[in-house]
Amino acid sequence: MRRKNREIQSIESMMEIIEKCKHCRIGLSVDNNPYIVPLNYGYSYQNNKLTLYFHSAKEGKKIDIININNKACFEIDCDTKLIEGEIACKYGYEYKSIIGFGKIIILETDKEKIEGLNKLMEHQTGKNVNYTFTEDELKKVLVYKMEVNEFTGKER
Repeated sequence: MRRKNREIQSIESMMEIIEKCKHCRIGLSVDNNPYIVPLNYGYSYQNNKLTLYFHSAKEGKKIDIININNKACFEIDCDTKLIEGEIACKYGYEYKSIIGFGKIIILETDKEKIEGLNKLMEHQTGKNVNYTFTEDELKKVLVYKMEVNEFTGKER
């Protein structure tokens, strides 16, 4: 990280950002062409391992790319605010952000899907409820996770 004075070093502070933010962007690539998509997410952090959970339709460009290349990156940011300056070069931005890398895994079993959907619902709603899903609902949705290999935090 170039700006070491802005690096967030404590895992607790990074997890506070992941908890506070409600959407992230995942970056994918195929045939040397990048593709970025914003998504709502859920997460778990157990045994020093971050996992992000997502859901979507079963088809589309994002899924086509994941099926070819499941390596991905993500970016989460919040608490943004313009810092005004006397001249254009003195303007800046307050922010808190997390960037990381990992691989996407499509969840296959109903049990895995339900766990992922519940993580997503818990994060988005703030409610720790074990939601139930019908067989038809589970058949219609694609649930996938990103197993994060590394991530860093930064703030200003």
